[in-house]
Amino acid sequence: MAEENPIDEISLIEARLEELAEVAERCRKIILVSKAAIAVGVTLLLVMLLGLFGSNQVAAIGSIAAVLGGIVSLGSNVSTLQQTAAAMSDAEALRSDLIGRIDLRVVGELP
Repeated sequence: MAEENPIDEISLIEARLEELAEVAERCRKIILVSKAAIAVGVTLLLVMLLGLFGSNQVAAIGSIAAVLGGIVSLGSNVSTLQQTAAAMSDAEALRSDLIGRIDLRVVGELP
């Protein structure tokens, strides 16, 4: 980034922080859905193993697929969320540094 105008740089960093916050929120939602898919898949497998639902091969394959898909999605989005949080932390530190460099003046009260 150019050092020409810190206020413009701060604005760009603020926009980037908003984008990162949206990515983090999406990751959190996908993580929640992934956990639900894992829970539903495991529950369906247990119900079938106990013989309460019957022995349906399609349901068994579907529940295994839900568990595996949930695990893959969970792992992927947890790592993305960690990377996003690190990027947000770096951007916030840079923003604080730029704000600290600005020569701010105290506005006094008018008589």
